[in-house]
Amino acid sequence: MGGDGSVIGWKLDREQRRDLLKRLEPHYCEPIADHVTLEVKARAKPLPGNVNSKIVGITDDGKGVQAMVVTIDGTTDRPDGSTYHITWSLAPGRKAKESNDVIREKGWRSIEPPIPVKLEPARF
Repeated sequence: MGGDGSVIGWKLDREQRRDLLKRLEPHYCEPIADHVTLEVKARAKPLPGNVNSKIVGITDDGKGVQAMVVTIDGTTDRPDGSTYHITWSLAPGRKAKESNDVIREKGWRSIEPPIPVKLEPARF
């Protein structure tokens, strides 16, 4: 991943992002809170549609990766077998793609009540 237009998903609304970063404080020095990935290597695929989305959980490996688990139209399960999420913050040297590993290895805990989020279809 990395801005070559081959990833599709949804970008977090910029105004809501500011509010959420105040409400859900980043644990590490580099706040990300940018997007939810639907599919990588999807340059030729159309953008996804609008969705009903909520932050429902959080994970943190305690070593520099923090992510928020998100439901997309009621599910956290991404079609590729991973989990919908927003990488929330990173420590130096850590990468956003590591959020998938942290969720798989450490799981996540629920946030109650779930927090509705505004996501816009995007290519990045």
